[in-house]
Amino acid sequence: MRNKVSTLAEAASRVHSGASISIGGFTSQRHPNAMLRELIRQKVKDLVVYYHSAGSDVDLLIGAGCVRRLEGAYLADGVFAPIAPNFRRFVESSRIEVEDYSNAAMMARFAAGAMGLPFLPTRSMLGTDMMPSEPDSSEASGRKAATLKCPFSGELLALVPAVRTDFCLLHVQRASAEGLLRIEGQEFLDVQQALAARTVIATCEELVDEEVLRREPERNRIPAFAVDVVVVAPFGAHPHGVHNCYDYDPAHLRTYNAAARSDANFAEYLKQFVFDVRSHEAYLQAVGGIERMAQLRPGPGVGYNPLLKRSV
Repeated sequence: MRNKVSTLAEAASRVHSGASISIGGFTSQRHPNAMLRELIRQKVKDLVVYYHSAGSDVDLLIGAGCVRRLEGAYLADGVFAPIAPNFRRFVESSRIEVEDYSNAAMMARFAAGAMGLPFLPTRSMLGTDMMPSEPDSSEASGRKAATLKCPFSGELLALVPAVRTDFCLLHVQRASAEGLLRIEGQEFLDVQQALAARTVIATCEELVDEEVLRREPERNRIPAFAVDVVVVAPFGAHPHGVHNCYDYDPAHLRTYNAAARSDANFAEYLKQFVFDVRSHEAYLQAVGGIERMAQLRPGPGVGYNPLLKRSV
């Protein structure tokens, strides 16, 4: 199998303006933020983003003006921002299209895409205003959802359309040069998102020989044939955390969410942490360097840092 290792800039150049993407991880965990910052530097625009429980990863793209449309559920950084600030501001000012689903409905949509099905049934969203009163004829999704009586039980079900994206962007703990990926800790919906995408780009903390990963094949849930590009990017999820590698950075998440409350302040944030730092290594220096990264390392026997001060 061919070597799929690339640079961050080369990998990001594959993602074209107007593409549909999904982003791995969950709220403050394991998002491919180094890749997202590179997309912003390369001025990718008009993205259609599908997500289930996003955090400041998607919010970063929104604030940078990279996103045209969103389809998903929860978008926040937990206690740091119960509603993602750029997301709130852009929705309130009608600068972005949004189609909202429940978390369970988005899980069903990604699962349908991964299985090659056109839709999946769910009970989620029934009885809520997330169900459309009339068919949605929007360009990105066609019809948002439909109802159907089960031919076996007669119960009412919601049918939600499959998600099939142009790109899935992931960050994982370990990868081989051939594209075999290993996620430690919770997978969230990364496996389904990868299998529902035409192209998968994965950044990783560590590149290892495929032989090492194959010693425990049951832990490698995203196969090499599904992955197109691998990029080595230690601390590539910062300011979010990566289980067994480092915790999320509360100080930087506070900085981010304070800046994202206004266009002017966020422009300054982008200048300092995206445009003035032309590489991932320069970004890490800007946020505290090796000393700060060491403070985020997990404690012995756990995948996070139990001594980290998290208060807001």
